[in-house]
Amino acid sequence: MDPIANFLTQIRNGYTARKTSVTTPHSKIKESLAQILSRNGYLGEIKINGNTPQKTIEVSLVYEDRLPILTHLSRISRPSVRVYTSADKIPYALSGKGLTILSTSKGLMDSRTARKSGIGGEIICKVW
Repeated sequence: MDPIANFLTQIRNGYTARKTSVTTPHSKIKESLAQILSRNGYLGEIKINGNTPQKTIEVSLVYEDRLPILTHLSRISRPSVRVYTSADKIPYALSGKGLTILSTSKGLMDSRTARKSGIGGEIICKVW
């Protein structure tokens, strides 16, 4: 029912199963979420495969010394309970070492970029 939660769960399960990559159906929000995670070093290369009606996203998973880089991935705002925050109250993930991803009026952003821009929004997930 919740495509973002399904995407995050597939990534989490991929790391647990020690897979090298995960493939999931494409959507723009999943693509931008994967790009943010890739930019911050939690995921590897992102490939968009197929044509428009059945595009897929293939995300490579990153390991360091055979241990997954991404150890915690949790969905905060769900379809049944939306969680919003202002720019000055954006929560820190793992005391600033992790990453909080927000859906803002300017698209998906990580917490550092949203704080610099002074934009709040819906808290999508926390990662570390």
